[in-house]
Amino acid sequence: MSWFKELWQNSREKGQYYELQAQKYLVSQGLKPIERNYYCPFGELDIIMKEGNTLVFVEVKFRKNNARGGANYALSAQKQARLKRSIYHYLAAKNLTNQALRIDYVAITGESSPTYNWLKNVF
Repeated sequence: MSWFKELWQNSREKGQYYELQAQKYLVSQGLKPIERNYYCPFGELDIIMKEGNTLVFVEVKFRKNNARGGANYALSAQKQARLKRSIYHYLAAKNLTNQALRIDYVAITGESSPTYNWLKNVF
């Protein structure tokens, strides 16, 4: 059993930990954090960042290993649809129009020495 399992009480805590790690990684790549864990009736936006004038919505997925494709293949069509609806909700709630935006995906694989795969403009 991995000692990592002892760090979290539930999967939400684990998700928040890896979202924070992804945010730190993206900040090191030059992005500016705007908001985390935006909840709406359609779902949750993990991280919202800015790169220049572009609003970047980041979905984060963690998998402990590469079984079944690992985190790189964890973004289902259903999740993509919920993500799009959540983004539309966010833009309307914040009254943002004519805003350049991008949807990125950060796949984190591995517990003790995680690898980060940042995919820009995924859909």
